[in-house]
Amino acid sequence: MRFAPSILRSAALALAALLLAACATGPRVSTDFDPQADFAGYRSFAFFEPLALESRGYSTLLSESLKDEARRQMQARGFVYDPAAPDLRVNLNAHVEEKTDVVSVPHLDWGWCFSYRARAYVAVPMHGYRTQVQRYRQGTVNVDLVDAREQRLVWEGVAVGSAAGRTPAERRARAVASVARIFESF
Repeated sequence: MRFAPSILRSAALALAALLLAACATGPRVSTDFDPQADFAGYRSFAFFEPLALESRGYSTLLSESLKDEARRQMQARGFVYDPAAPDLRVNLNAHVEEKTDVVSVPHLDWGWCFSYRARAYVAVPMHGYRTQVQRYRQGTVNVDLVDAREQRLVWEGVAVGSAAGRTPAERRARAVASVARIFESF
């Protein structure tokens, strides 16, 4: 009988941890790689010039922040930054787009009509659909690793998440965190 409070306490803590984990929001990360690539042979890296993110011909606060994080992540994995003769070239891209989801949900309601046979009002089921429209902003961050000698994509990571109602500084911080999350799968 003395174990009952400790079991209940453990169960309550486990439930609380599970609820907190369910509330954690973050981007959905997916990665893909070339199974033929020899990742053990890659030692150095550099960035594409210009990055896909810098399509307008100049660097931005976001592109510099993402490059700093990608460099930090690559160096943490033992790669050396060598812009002259890299084994891998890193390309970064990010964008935010407006999305719309339209969902039709069946709906059952009751209407009243007068029945002359029953000489009373009778409830009649009425079937229909409710349409729900949701508009939101979705951000995507891509990290590509390209074999510099063969000019072939060998690894790709993509993070997709919500960018709704955020300031540019908050979006930049979330994009940098997304690059770190992408590299967790490298």
